[in-house]
Amino acid sequence: MSYFIVELSEQVAPAPYSSSSLVSFKEEGALVHLPASQPFPVRALQKATRKIAALGVSDIKFKGPWTFEQQLTFVQSFCGSDFSGHFDWADPEHKVDLENYLNALLFTRKMVNQTPEDMPPEALADQVEHWLKEVSSTTLKIKRLTGEELKQAGWMGIYEVGRGSVRPPVLLEIDYHPSGAADDVAVALVGKGITFDSGGYSIKSSEGMLDMKCDMGGAATVAGALGLAIMQGLNKRVKLYLCCAENLISGHAYKVGDVITYKNGTRVEIVNTDAEGRLVLADGLMAASETKAGLIIDAATLTGAAVAAVGREYNAMFSLSDEASDAFLATAKQVNEPHWRLPLELWHQEQCPSPFADTANSRPQKGGGAGGASNAAGFLSRFVDHQNCAWLHLDIAAAYSRDATEFMPAGGTAIGIRTIAHTLLKA
Repeated sequence: MSYFIVELSEQVAPAPYSSSSLVSFKEEGALVHLPASQPFPVRALQKATRKIAALGVSDIKFKGPWTFEQQLTFVQSFCGSDFSGHFDWADPEHKVDLENYLNALLFTRKMVNQTPEDMPPEALADQVEHWLKEVSSTTLKIKRLTGEELKQAGWMGIYEVGRGSVRPPVLLEIDYHPSGAADDVAVALVGKGITFDSGGYSIKSSEGMLDMKCDMGGAATVAGALGLAIMQGLNKRVKLYLCCAENLISGHAYKVGDVITYKNGTRVEIVNTDAEGRLVLADGLMAASETKAGLIIDAATLTGAAVAAVGREYNAMFSLSDEASDAFLATAKQVNEPHWRLPLELWHQEQCPSPFADTANSRPQKGGGAGGASNAAGFLSRFVDHQNCAWLHLDIAAAYSRDATEFMPAGGTAIGIRTIAHTLLKA
C-alpha cells in the first residue's frame, strides 16, 4: 500500500514557505509544523489536517514524534463519514486504542449524516443494535417498544411526537451487563433520536429543516460512546435508552394546545410542537431513573439557544450536581473535547408556565425566549430522580456542521463520545 507520509516537525516551515505556515510539502508527503515552545495547539493541528485532507489523499502514515492525542486530533479533522482509507500509526502500542476510536468516530458520523429517508426510527434502532452487537463480546439484552406499544406502556412523549408519521416511533433499551450477576446499573445513557424534525405544526422554514437529519445526533453520540467504552474494556453494567421518532405533520399528528400526561403524573401543555426533543427525552429519563443508576447522562441536539450561547465548537452541559459536573468537565478537558457548563437550578422547572397543565413544553415565543437552553434543562429535570443520582444533560451544539470548516469535515463531528466513554470507564 502506498501511504501519504505526514511527519510532525517542531521546526518552523523552511523557505520558500512563510515561517508561520502550518504545513509544508515534500515528495513523499507533508510536514506539519507545531513549534515545541507551545502547549499542544489543537486548533493549529486541526487547520493543518484540513489542508492535507483537501489534497484528496486517503492512506496516511504518521512519521515522527506523534503522541496519542495528536494522532486522534488528526483523525477527527481528517475523516469525513465516507472515509475508507487506512492509517499507519506512529506508536504501535496504541494501535488498538486508535483503531477503536476510529471505529466509533466513523459509526457516529455515518449515523448522523444519513438521509432521513434512510434513517427512520426503526432503522436507527436497528443500526445501533447491530453495531453494538458487533463490538461487544457480551450478550446484550435488548427491548424495543414500537408504535402503539409505547402508548400501552405509558411512554407518551415518544408516542405523541412520533404518531404523525407513518413510520412508527421506537423506544430502544439495551442492557450491557458484562458480569451477568445481580449488579446495579452504574450508568444509564439517554439519547434523543428524532430522525427528522419538520417542527410539526410549529413548522420550520425550509432552511431550518435542511439539516434536521442530524436531530438524532444525541442518540448517535451516546451509542457511539457506549461502543467505544466497550471496546476499551468497560466492565460495568450500563443501560442505553434511545428515544426515536419522526416529528411530522399529518391528520394524526400532535398539536399545539394538546396536553400530554406522563408516567410520573406530570401534565405538559404543548405550546410549540418544535420543542419535541424534550418531550421524548422525558420518557427516556424516567426509564433511566427506574434503573436506580448512580449516574444518568443524556445527549440531545436540543436547543438553538445552546448554539447561540456556546457556538458550534462547544457542547453545552447542565447538571444539578457540582461534583458530577466538575468530574465530567475535567474529563472533557483531558481528551480535548470542548464542553461548557450553563446555568441550571431547580427553579428553572417553573420557567415554562401553563394555565392548563403543570408546565408547558416551552415558552410561546421564538426560540423559547431568553435562557431557552436552561429552561429546557429545567423541564427535563422534572423527569429525573436527581435526589438519588447524579444527572448530566448535554445539549450538543457541536454535534454537526453543514459545511466543512477549517477545523472539521462537513456533517457530524462525534464530539462528546470520548468524554462520555471515559466517564463510563471511571464510573
